[in-house]
Amino acid sequence: MNWRRVLQSAPLRPLKDPYLEAQLFRSRIVTGFALMMVVVIGLMARYFWLQVIKHEEFSTQSTNNQVKLVPVAPNRGLIYDRRGRPIAENLPAYRLELVPEKVEDEEETIARLGQLVELPEDVLERFNKDRKRYRSFEAVPLKFNLSEEEVARFAVDRHRYAGVDVVPYLSRHYPYKDLLTHVLGYVGRIDENDLAGIDPDDYRANSHIGKSGIEKQYEDRLHGRSGLETVETNVQGRVIQVLERQDPRHGDDLVLSLDIAVQQAAWEALGDRPGSVVAIKPDDGSVLAMVSKPGFDPNPFVYGISAAAYKAILEAPGRALFNRAIQGGFEPGSTLKPFVGLAALEKGVATPERRVFSSGKFFLPGVERPYRDWREGGHGWVNIETALEMSVNTYFYQLALELGIDGMHDFLQHFGFGQATGVDLPGESAGVLPSRDWKRGRYNQPWYPGETVIAGIGQGFNVVTPMQLAVALSTLVNNGRRFEPRLLYAAKQPTDEKAQKIMAPVADGIAVVNPVNWDAVRRGMRRVIHGSAGSARALLPLNGFEMAGKSGTAQVVKQSQDEDKQSADVAAHLRHHALFIAYAPYDRPSSVVAVVVEHGGGGSREAAPVAKSVIESWLAQEPQ
Repeated sequence: MNWRRVLQSAPLRPLKDPYLEAQLFRSRIVTGFALMMVVVIGLMARYFWLQVIKHEEFSTQSTNNQVKLVPVAPNRGLIYDRRGRPIAENLPAYRLELVPEKVEDEEETIARLGQLVELPEDVLERFNKDRKRYRSFEAVPLKFNLSEEEVARFAVDRHRYAGVDVVPYLSRHYPYKDLLTHVLGYVGRIDENDLAGIDPDDYRANSHIGKSGIEKQYEDRLHGRSGLETVETNVQGRVIQVLERQDPRHGDDLVLSLDIAVQQAAWEALGDRPGSVVAIKPDDGSVLAMVSKPGFDPNPFVYGISAAAYKAILEAPGRALFNRAIQGGFEPGSTLKPFVGLAALEKGVATPERRVFSSGKFFLPGVERPYRDWREGGHGWVNIETALEMSVNTYFYQLALELGIDGMHDFLQHFGFGQATGVDLPGESAGVLPSRDWKRGRYNQPWYPGETVIAGIGQGFNVVTPMQLAVALSTLVNNGRRFEPRLLYAAKQPTDEKAQKIMAPVADGIAVVNPVNWDAVRRGMRRVIHGSAGSARALLPLNGFEMAGKSGTAQVVKQSQDEDKQSADVAAHLRHHALFIAYAPYDRPSSVVAVVVEHGGGGSREAAPVAKSVIESWLAQEPQ
C-alpha cells in the first residue's frame, strides 16, 4: 500500500482547538463554583441552625456535660435520753456506689467488684431492686458499711472501674442495741412502700428512712432537708470544683424522757423472762422506761440484714419483733380491782366503811354454781381497803354485780382503758373494755350476769396493755387528771442553742366526786405492801420510802376451780401471766410502774420485785 498517497488524500485537522478548550474550561469553572457555593451555603445554613436557632438547646446540653446538680444529704438528728446520754448516733462509714450510664458492662463490672468486696446474694438482690427506681445517671448504692480493708482494696484498683466509687456517709448506730429496740425502732433502706408517702426531693440524697419506733414517729423532724451542690466535672465525671452550694438543713436532735439507768434496771430485773415494763412520771406523763422483752439488735437492719439473720429473729422464741408494751394484750386480772372499787365508791354503790363477808364463795341469785375466791374459806369481813390488801375476789364480785357492766365501762374508760393511750409510737393497741354494746357488735350476743362478775376481777373480755395500766395508775394518783404518755421530752433544731421542752397533752380525765373515796383506794394499795396481810408484803423492806401497788394474775388457758396454774410443776407455757402495778413514794408519787411477766405465775412473787427495782433505780437518781 502506498501510505504517502493515503495520507495526502485524508482531510487535514488541527491538533489543538483553543476555542473549544477555553469553552470547556469555563464550563468546568462554573460547575465547580456552583458546587462550592452549594456546599458553602449548606454549611452556612447548618451553622446558622446550630448556632442561632438551636443555640439555647445545645448550649444547655454542653453546660450539662460539665456542670451537674448533686444532692447533699442532711445529717440525721441525734437522740438522747433525759440526762443527755446519746442513744442513737451517727458514725462515719463508706458505701460502694455505681452509676449505670457510666458502666459499660454492668454485670461483668459487678462480678469483678465481687473479688474486691464481699457481695452476698441478698446484697445483689437488693441492688437489683433499687436499680429500678434510680435513673441511669444517678448513683445506685451497691453495698453499705464497707470495712476498712474493702475500702483499701478498691482504692488500689479504682482506676479500673469507671462509674464506680466509694462514698463516705454517716451511718445510724444504736449503742444500747436490744435494750431500746422497741422504743427507738430503727432506720432501713427506702423501699417502694416508703416512696408512696415521702417527697422524693427531700430524700434525693438519702437511702434510709425510719422504719419503726421513734425513728418512724418523728421521721420528719429527724430527717431534715436535702441540700444541693452545683459542681463542674471533667470528662471522667470527677468533680473539679463546686460552683454553688445550697446547704442542707440537718435534722432536729431529740431528747427522750427515758432514763437509761431506769431502763437498764427494768431490763435486768426481768431477766430471761419475756414480758414488759412501763414506768411513767405521773405529774407530766413522761415515760421513764419502756421495756419489751425479748428484743433484738437493730444495727443489722441499718446496714441491710441478711435473709438468714432475719429468719433467725422471726423463728426465735418469744417474738422479739413484738412490742409488748403497747401491743401486748393481757387480761388485767386483779390489777383492775382498784379501779372497780373506786367506780363503786364514786357511783355510790359502796362506801369506804361498808363491809362484806367473804366466805370464799359467791353466788348469783338463782344460780347454784359458785364463783370462788382464791383462798379456801374466804377472808371474813372486809371493806375496800382490806379487800385490796388481800385481793378478795368475792368482794369485787359483789361490787361488779351492783355496778353492772355498763357502769364499770362508763367509769373505767376515763382512765384510758379500751382506747389507745396516745403514746407517741406507731402501732399501739386499744385493748378491750367490754360493755353490752361492745359484745353485741363483736359477737352479736347478749351480755350475761356471770360475765359481769368475772369482769369485776379483770377477767373475761378485759384486755389491757402495760402502757394502759401505767396510764390508768397515773390517773389514779393524779386525782383524775390524765396525761397522754410522752417519749419526746425536748427537741433542738439546728439553729437553737438549747433544746425546747415539749409538754405531754392532757387527755380527758375524770372529775373527783369525793376525795375520801380516792384516798381509801390508795390506802388499800399501800396495805398491799405495808399491811400485815398484804399480798406483796414480801417486798419489804424498802429503801427509805413507802410504795403502794396491786398484784394481778392473767389466765393463759381456762382452768377448773381446783387447778393451780401458778405452781412450778405446770408447763411454763401454761402458767398464768404475772402482773403488778405500783407507785412511789406513797405520799408524793414521782413514778408509776406497770409490769407483766409472761407465764410468770404469781404477780406478787414474780412481777412485784421488778417494779420495786425500777422504782428504786428512779428514786436513787431523783432524791425526794
